Amino acid sequence: MKIIIPMAGKGTRMRPHTLTLPKPLVPIAGKPIVQRLVEDIAVVCNEPIEEIAFIIGDFGAQVERDLSTIAERMGAKAKIYYQDQPLGTAHALLCAKESITGPVVIAFADTLFKADFTLDKTQDGIIWVQRVDNPSSFGVIKTNEQGYITDFVEKPTHFVSDLAIIGIYYVKNGDMLREEMQYLLDNDIKDKGEYQLTNALENMKRKGVKFVPGRITEWLDCGNKDSTVATNSRYLDYLYERQAAGKLQETLIAASVKNNNSIIIPPAYIGENVQLHNSVIGPHVSVGANTVVKNSVIQHSLIQQNTLIENAVIGNSMLGSHVKYHGHIADLSIGDYTQVKP
Repeated sequence: MKIIIPMAGKGTRMRPHTLTLPKPLVPIAGKPIVQRLVEDIAVVCNEPIEEIAFIIGDFGAQVERDLSTIAERMGAKAKIYYQDQPLGTAHALLCAKESITGPVVIAFADTLFKADFTLDKTQDGIIWVQRVDNPSSFGVIKTNEQGYITDFVEKPTHFVSDLAIIGIYYVKNGDMLREEMQYLLDNDIKDKGEYQLTNALENMKRKGVKFVPGRITEWLDCGNKDSTVATNSRYLDYLYERQAAGKLQETLIAASVKNNNSIIIPPAYIGENVQLHNSVIGPHVSVGANTVVKNSVIQHSLIQQNTLIENAVIGNSMLGSHVKYHGHIADLSIGDYTQVKP
C-alpha cells in the first residue's frame, strides 16, 4: 500500500504558527499532524505501508528530513515531490504521479479521524465521509440504495447531501486515477477554477468504477488555531482511552519531566525534559520538549518546544517554539463587594 499526502499549502488560517513550520508538522499530543494521520491510516489499512509520497512546497531541507524520518518510523520509503502552483487537488496529486500506481490511499494533511473499521481492499474505491451541518463548505457525495456513490459535488450552492468528503480516499487502481487526472489537465477541465480530484473520480465512476463511503466515527479538523486546539484535546482523550485499554504504545508523560510541586491533570502530554514549577497543567494540554512552566495554570492548550511560560493563566491557546511568555503575579488586598476586571 502507498499513501499520497498533498501538503504544499501555506496554512494561512494557522498563522502565525505556520510562518516557520508547515501546518502538517504542527504537533498534536507530541507528534506532527501528518505522523498521526499516517499512523491512523496504517491501522485502518491493516497492512504494511510500502511508500509515503509527500507533496510539498519550498519548505527546506530540514522539513524534508523530518518527513523522511516519519516514513521510516512507519517502515516505509519516503518520496518527496513539489507543487509550485496551487491549481487544485488533481494538479497537486499529479505532482506525485510516479507514485500513483496500484492501490493507494490519498490523505490531505489537515485532518485527523477516528474509525472503527478495517479497509476493505476488495472495493474499487472508498471515500471517507462525515455528516456535517454546513455541507456548502465541502465536497459532498450522494449514494444510492445499494450504498454506492452516485455523485460527487464540490461545495454545493444548494443542498445535495450532508455527507462531506473529509479528504481521505482509497483507490484500488491508482494507474486509472492518474490517467483521469492527467486527462483533466490535458483538456483544461476545471471546476470552480481548479483541477479537482472529484472530477477525476466522477470520470472513473462513469467508466464502471464503484465507490463506497467510509463512515468514520469522528472527524478532527486542524484548519485553524481553535480547531487545532480542540483536536489536540480530543486526541488526548483518545490516547488516554487507548492507554486505559492497554493498547497504547507511546508514553504520554516523559520520564525526564522535572516536576517541582506541580499538578498534572489528565489527559495531558508532557514531552522530554519539560520543567514544571508550582503549576497546574491540564486537562487537555500538550507541552513540547524542553519547555519550562513556572507559577502558571494551563488548560486546553497546545505548547510547542523550548518555550518559557511564567506567572500565566492560559486556556484555549497555542504557543509556538522558543516563545517567552511572562504574565503578572499581583499582591492584592481587596475588600467586600469589589469587582476586578482586566
